[in-house]
Amino acid sequence: MAHKKAGSSSKNGRDSVGQRLGVKAGDGQLVSAGTIIVRQRGMTFAAGSGTGLGRDYTVFATIPGRARFEHQARDKKRIRIEPVPGSVAPEA
Repeated sequence: MAHKKAGSSSKNGRDSVGQRLGVKAGDGQLVSAGTIIVRQRGMTFAAGSGTGLGRDYTVFATIPGRARFEHQARDKKRIRIEPVPGSVAPEA
């Protein structure tokens, strides 16, 4: 009689890497043009003035300034960039 249980392949043991989603720049933080502010799935954060929306719903700054988070609806926030006086806008 065998004293060891027969080995079988395990159905566990796999894990996927994280997607690094979330807020990357906080409220009131100075950001330069092109800085990613939020990486998200869907439109939890809407893009306001001074920001752009990427193909994968990434909100990024289009002008240098201070990031501001404000409520658009009860479950949705809007992000806008306040230009800071004295900051030099990059020339295109």
